[in-house]
Amino acid sequence: MLKSMTGFGRAEMNVGDKTFLVDIKSLNGKQFECSIKMPAFLKPFEFDIRKRLSEKLQRGTIDCMISLKQTGNAKPVTVNVSLAKAYFEPIAELSRELGLDDSQILGNILKLPEVITPTSETLTDEEWLVFRNIIDTAVEDLNKHRLEEGKVLEEDLLKRITNIEKHEQLIAELEPQRKQKIRDGLVRLLEDNVGSDNYDKNRLEQEIIFYIEKIDISEEQVRLKNHCDYFKVLLRQNDAEIGKKLSFLLQEIGREINTTGAKAYDSTIQQSVVMMKDELEKAKEQVLNVL
Repeated sequence: MLKSMTGFGRAEMNVGDKTFLVDIKSLNGKQFECSIKMPAFLKPFEFDIRKRLSEKLQRGTIDCMISLKQTGNAKPVTVNVSLAKAYFEPIAELSRELGLDDSQILGNILKLPEVITPTSETLTDEEWLVFRNIIDTAVEDLNKHRLEEGKVLEEDLLKRITNIEKHEQLIAELEPQRKQKIRDGLVRLLEDNVGSDNYDKNRLEQEIIFYIEKIDISEEQVRLKNHCDYFKVLLRQNDAEIGKKLSFLLQEIGREINTTGAKAYDSTIQQSVVMMKDELEKAKEQVLNVL
């Protein structure tokens, strides 16, 4: 089953006297890109958290938010005076220039991130082992959403490929008529402009055979059918990162469709080519979301 790159996961758990809430959002992306927002005392564990997310989510643009709900006994706090001054001075100066009341500035600054932090706050090794379970639970929740959305993607992609196959079959049925129409058209052109008795019919037959072989689309049709069959096989495989393979295969399908259109010289076949291109573009848009 396919897995989408988009999803959302959430987990909440107690670690000692702290309650952590982890929210993870994933959007599509060519590589793994991760943005993590967390309390300052978790910074020593950022590399491990990022590595864990990378291993379990593989690919996508990841936004991870870790927030802390303090429980248990209150603990001493530290005011980051330098940071508070850095916030206060330019804001106070701006207030004076604008003639505004600056009496509430300090209270608002104390609410800003990192201005007030718990003293010597950190996680013990045992607490870190428990905390990892929160990350894993949030990832599992996100992957459930990815699978649900992946099912919808799989159904849509299968529909697009099936529609391409229908037009390929229609082209195969029209191919004998196309060759005969080309032959008849060339003969009629010579007879109208040269006369039926003024050209070598054997030579014309050789030239027609050469020309029809040159614009033959049977090989393109065989390859197109094989690519579509293989696409459906890939959809059934249990591959953790199938999106790139499907994308490459759609490029090959597009190449055969384009070549068929360039060689067709038939309005009915060209209509089918246009419809196949439309289905192909829709499939390409969907594959961008596949992990």
